Amino acid sequence: MVKKAVQQFMLGTVTSKEPQARQTLAAIKAAGYDGIELCGFMIHPTGFMVRMMTKAAGMPTGSGGKLDWHRLVADSGLEVVSLHYDLGSIEHDAKAAAEEARSFGTDKIVITGMYRFAYGDEREVRNLASRLNDAGEALEREGVHLLYHNHNCELQRLSGGKRAYDILIDGTSPDLVNFEFDSYWFAEGGADPAYWMERLGTRMRLWHIADRGARLSGPAMTPILKSDSVELGTGNMPLDTLAEKAKANGIDAVILESHRNWIDKSPVKSLEKSAEWLNERF
Repeated sequence: MVKKAVQQFMLGTVTSKEPQARQTLAAIKAAGYDGIELCGFMIHPTGFMVRMMTKAAGMPTGSGGKLDWHRLVADSGLEVVSLHYDLGSIEHDAKAAAEEARSFGTDKIVITGMYRFAYGDEREVRNLASRLNDAGEALEREGVHLLYHNHNCELQRLSGGKRAYDILIDGTSPDLVNFEFDSYWFAEGGADPAYWMERLGTRMRLWHIADRGARLSGPAMTPILKSDSVELGTGNMPLDTLAEKAKANGIDAVILESHRNWIDKSPVKSLEKSAEWLNERF
């Protein structure tokens, strides 16, 4: 069975206080989702600058890091499908990272977002692949699996026409590193998500999903609409085709994540609407 989950990063504005967080998690469960994907820096207190930087990027984390997420998740009836972490922390103490993942009942840790990383430098990308192998090996010794989450920066072309993502796929061992594929980010970068899903095959263990389209509003002086994430099934991505490919790859979970452009500016209303599409297909 493919599990359906929501990425915690989507919930920063609606999980800052315990009653609000409980209400949000209850809404996720009631909408038909099975679980949540947690972020390491959203389940622990973070500094003011981190919160301000993520807010400026359109992804406010809120102050939910002060809450007891073990208790909140357990009480909600949701499960943790995976835990987002940073590579440096795993390299510093893989055992501690694995213990935290297991404490939430998951055996998956996902690397996402190499801040200020030079994806246009082939030597650096090959070095990243090597680091991922080492981190994956360290986590495997603890019974936890490592996955890599893409954005659009991995589409940069390197020598011989290869893209950075090709090197990360070919340069990592399937026994040590697999992938959480984000189809929205590759579509936003001009790539064909279906091709990359086939390229990953069974190494695609998780699917990050969002639709892409436009609301019926735009700049006052022109009818041109700005593309952004929208609720599943209301945009222009070939999600039905992608869903079939994800199922063929044998994914463990499909995880909803969008950062803005929600119905009534509400991430909860947005995830409830997207659940209608997900519940019909998974």
